Amino acid sequence: MTNSTLFKIIGSIAILAAAASIAGLGTFATFTSSTSASTSISSGTVSIALGATGSVTNRLTVNATNIVPGDTIQRSVDLTSSSSDPLGSLSLTTSALPTSLLDTDPTNGLQMTITKCSAPWTESGTSPAFTYSCSGTTGSVLASRPVIGSNMSLTGLNVLSSASATDHLLVTLSLPASADNTFQGKSSTVTYAFTGTQRAATNK
Repeated sequence: MTNSTLFKIIGSIAILAAAASIAGLGTFATFTSSTSASTSISSGTVSIALGATGSVTNRLTVNATNIVPGDTIQRSVDLTSSSSDPLGSLSLTTSALPTSLLDTDPTNGLQMTITKCSAPWTESGTSPAFTYSCSGTTGSVLASRPVIGSNMSLTGLNVLSSASATDHLLVTLSLPASADNTFQGKSSTVTYAFTGTQRAATNK
């Protein structure tokens, strides 16, 4: 085989390879079209707060001393929600530290009720012996029960029907007349912890 013939064969192979490569590229060519969209998504908030400590909107920090059987202790407190939606539920957990017979005896120890007023409570009396009246309408939020409890459901509140709302609450503690001499000289510090829970999940 002459050099001329060899060059012709190599040249032919190179041309065929290039043609095959171009044909291969054509095999994978496709028509395309694209479009897009975007959605803004933000999460909600659950936010509750009590009124200013020590003011008429939060008397829960005002102590009571020298109570005897039959006495009552009334303390006003405002609870406000600035959540993005109405709350699904609101609960109260109470605990005592130090603790004593005043909070551990469920029958003769301190009993608690919570009521609401459609308007701010009107406060009378001299601290700490406050009394309250309602210029609007009242309703029950928590029926009478022992002072210590866990996740007690609070009902009939504005924060359960409106995203931004305030409830005017009155917490009343009473020492039953049935408390005997074993209750003398006892002391308990009660802590109130309110918990707001989001509404039920839904489509958005």
